[in-house]
Amino acid sequence: MIWGIPYLLIRVAVREVTPATLVFLRTGIATLLLLPLAAHRAELRPVLARWRIVAVFAIIEIAVPWVLLSSAERRVSSSLAALLIAATPFVGVALAAATGGERFDGRRLAGLVVGIAGVAAIVGLDLGQTSGIGLVEMAGVVVCYAVGPWLLSRYLGDLPSLGVIAASLTLTALAYAPIAALQLPSSVPSGRVIASIATLALVCTALAFVLFFELIAEGGPVRGNLITYINPAVAAILGVLVLDERFTVGMGIGFVLVLAGSVTAAGRTRQPVVAEP
Repeated sequence: MIWGIPYLLIRVAVREVTPATLVFLRTGIATLLLLPLAAHRAELRPVLARWRIVAVFAIIEIAVPWVLLSSAERRVSSSLAALLIAATPFVGVALAAATGGERFDGRRLAGLVVGIAGVAAIVGLDLGQTSGIGLVEMAGVVVCYAVGPWLLSRYLGDLPSLGVIAASLTLTALAYAPIAALQLPSSVPSGRVIASIATLALVCTALAFVLFFELIAEGGPVRGNLITYINPAVAAILGVLVLDERFTVGMGIGFVLVLAGSVTAAGRTRQPVVAEP
């Protein structure tokens, strides 16, 4: 639920604030909550020693994909955006295989092919009604969401998770502060937008990141992305029920294929049985 509701909330928020302003408010509010807590636990000092890779992680996992996603949701429905995010494990599996992180056998390759066919169905069967710019932005989000956990697991896995989260959010908020200052809305946003931003910051950012880091630590970067199995369904249902979005046949067929492909591609590789001497 925590990862399924942001698409609805972003869709509501970008009606009255710009994508850059939304990213600043989302990260800024979460920073106010997590930075003092990380400092109190003395989890910032080890992170500062590797600030360069933390900055790269913040750019790839937060700064770039969040502004692309917010911009894309001005052009595509929240349901479609969430379903396209379900392609993230495919990129994660390919990245893990290319860097030697995991074995990539025929079964996982078949899952990858099935999943790609699902993404093609989601986009292709409704291509005439879909924004090309929005699709390109969503492709950028998918790649970033796959690379971010890989960076975290490979280079930052030994650092305190709360310190990495707080530092990344702080860097992103500082980067977007000048842009947001120039794009502040001329009037106070509606209560619905304010509630959406507050929920995005507190629940879908601060709490979600803490949980996400625990998932990656326990299951690895590829399986940590398996939350994308469920959250697109949550987002699609909310989009249809709350925002009256249209759920097409292509989206339904494609999501089933993406789900099946993800389960197969991201599953554990079978190890050969060795007889005991």
